Amino acid sequence: MMVETGSGEVGRRETRATLVEVAARLLREQGASAVTTRAVAQAAGAQAPTIYRLFGDKEGLLDAVAEHVFAAHVAAKACPEDGDDPVADLRAGWDVHIGFGLANPALFGLLNTPGRSSRSPAVADGLEVLRARVRRVAATGRLRVSERRAVELIHAAGTGAVLTLLAMGPDDRDPGLGDAMYEAVARAILTDGPGSGAASGAVSGAASADGGGTAAAAVAFRTVVPRLPMLTDIERALMSEWLDRAVDR
Repeated sequence: MMVETGSGEVGRRETRATLVEVAARLLREQGASAVTTRAVAQAAGAQAPTIYRLFGDKEGLLDAVAEHVFAAHVAAKACPEDGDDPVADLRAGWDVHIGFGLANPALFGLLNTPGRSSRSPAVADGLEVLRARVRRVAATGRLRVSERRAVELIHAAGTGAVLTLLAMGPDDRDPGLGDAMYEAVARAILTDGPGSGAASGAVSGAASADGGGTAAAAVAFRTVVPRLPMLTDIERALMSEWLDRAVDR
């Protein structure tokens, strides 16, 4: 493959896309250590200075590769707004996350390198998808902890489960580890009873549900507060603070 380094903006975009695709292939087939500026330039039929001009350095190239692959993954698992069962959607998102990590070990390790995930737009988009799923669960009265705590627990557990499995040889991996980890997290964040399907009804339903009680009702009502038109911004902020305090207790 030869890369034509056109002088126009279209040529630059095409060259950049080709280099990212070549680097992604090297990452997938040979691991992160294989993605050097020299190896990528040689495989793409380009000059090494082209990579520095377009990406700044090797780290910039790796960031671009991570964005390219992970952005497609995030788009594929975008939160369905019309799902009948938000809890099932949450579980489906977990399964997709575990499957992606095991299918893309080098990229998953790259994305979770300290410092890289915090500056990755694709990782931020993925967390937004998770927050949307958690909010839908909260609105049904099924969440016993705050939305923030639920997101953090799911994210930490999912990342930890994948990294633990990747540290093992394929033949040594426990195929039930991901399921067991999800069940543990679900017990910590979900109530036992089904929700009513709407935040307004979930408040009363959650208050009497086993294992959820007041916290689930507060979390459910918390999802409605930003949309209460009769309150001022200050009143909404104050009510949200009270509800957060109730959940934390």
